[in-house]
Amino acid sequence: METSQTILVQAANGKTGRRVADRLERLGAPIRRGSRNAEIPFDWDDPTTWLPALKEVQAVYMVYTPDLAVSSAFEAIRSFTQLAVQTGVRRLVLLSGRGEEEARRCERIVQESGLEWTIVRASWFNQNFDEGEFLDLVLAGEIALPAGSAQEPFVDVEDIAEVAVAALTQEGHAGQVYELTGPRLMTFAQAVSEIADASGRNLRYADISVQEFSRSLSEAGLPQAHIQLLEYLFHNLLDGRNAHLCDGVRRALGKPPRDFRDYARKAAATGVWNPVEQTV
Repeated sequence: METSQTILVQAANGKTGRRVADRLERLGAPIRRGSRNAEIPFDWDDPTTWLPALKEVQAVYMVYTPDLAVSSAFEAIRSFTQLAVQTGVRRLVLLSGRGEEEARRCERIVQESGLEWTIVRASWFNQNFDEGEFLDLVLAGEIALPAGSAQEPFVDVEDIAEVAVAALTQEGHAGQVYELTGPRLMTFAQAVSEIADASGRNLRYADISVQEFSRSLSEAGLPQAHIQLLEYLFHNLLDGRNAHLCDGVRRALGKPPRDFRDYARKAAATGVWNPVEQTV
């Protein structure tokens, strides 16, 4: 695909979207950053923004927020995909989640669209610990999560972004489902231990129930919809269904995935995990 053709990047302020957009810009590809506050805004909750955002677009990096598992995702993905077909989009690259049946239903919409498609299925992000949901817990010194001893092949969002950019700009990725994982299985406790080693912090992992987790999120003021999504992810996706490695990164890029230990070292070097000193 010619990089002179406009690419719409959804969730352009998010973990993967921002990196995809930045990489595309470095390649010289004309992009449209899809976000609520963009010059040409894109908002999943406001379908009137979809058509202007798709004008003269040839490829789309599709990221449904907050997650394909929520009840509103199926109809939104179906309606947006139909509009993409009508407006002349050629290629769709969908960010999906491992082990989510709701996500599979959304994937099938894209796969049956008649367009060139690539599915990028990702495991839990490394970056949840430094720019996502778990950062405040790390800063507090205790990462209390209902993860038990479940093993997860955490994936680096830099790998996700590289795979997405390849699928958006290169031939040979159409019709592929890339299931992306890191190079090894880890428990959440092991991930916390590696963050502690990298940062020099005294960090503790605490296993708690889903109910305790939900109560702490509610007390912290998180919206109920976000709490319910996290409940779903912890309750359903850490039952062993994803406790295996996949070769999606290597198949797409011809190289091994980034390791969690390297991620932790790089994140620690930025100072993001240094606790803020309280001043009187």
